[in-house]
Amino acid sequence: MNSGYFDSTEYNTPLNAHPGLKEKMLNGSRLWFTLKYANVVLRTRSEALRKIYDTKHWADSSYYIFRFIEECGGRFRIEGMENINKPEGPALYIGNHMSTLETMVLPCIIAPHREVTFVVKESLVRHPLFKDVMLSRDPIVVGRTDPRKDLEAVMNGGAERLAKGISIIIFPQSTRSLEFRPEEFNSLGVKLARRAGVPVVPVALKTDFWGNGKVVKELGPLDPSKTIHFRFGEPFNMSGNGREDNQKIINFIQENLRNWGS
Repeated sequence: MNSGYFDSTEYNTPLNAHPGLKEKMLNGSRLWFTLKYANVVLRTRSEALRKIYDTKHWADSSYYIFRFIEECGGRFRIEGMENINKPEGPALYIGNHMSTLETMVLPCIIAPHREVTFVVKESLVRHPLFKDVMLSRDPIVVGRTDPRKDLEAVMNGGAERLAKGISIIIFPQSTRSLEFRPEEFNSLGVKLARRAGVPVVPVALKTDFWGNGKVVKELGPLDPSKTIHFRFGEPFNMSGNGREDNQKIINFIQENLRNWGS
């Protein structure tokens, strides 16, 4: 996956070619995927507890999940991969947040090229299964309840990591949502980029292949009829007060979602 464009649709057999096969495979693949996913989570947690879960381990475990998704009928179309490495130094990757999928898959796309971490909700670093893995990645933690505290955490913690050469992935929406609402897309990312003097790489995502679960949100249904889209835009530097830059990212996301029929 080192080229600027990757399309896995040509490697997947259309389930619609066989009546009734889609439903049968979907029911079976969800259980299979859940077991495989749980195995990765438990293994990575063990590695994190033993202090051996480094960037390579993170990228590898992310790629395992990428392949599990493909084996469950997931079809990836990834565009603009050449833009990941265009910034000479660290960058802010700012995108919409639709499902668990992007959190699990983005590391195998970005981490092989540069050190990177996430801005994550506090609940994730308190989760009994995910906290050790996430803490091993030195994330920036926000509570999503006090905007002033979140701004301070992102500005201070983000500047510290960027100064070390660590890029940051941030989803400015308050929570993941199948519907993109521009009014909920805050400007934390562009404010940090402006303060730290680093470029932004806009990221548009359509990942509703992986739905939210009713009991465990991270273990929702899989829908092979929905193609998974990732697109990395051209990096750009901040100008002015950041309002226009944030709107530029919003426009990029909205345009791609429209093109993808979302």
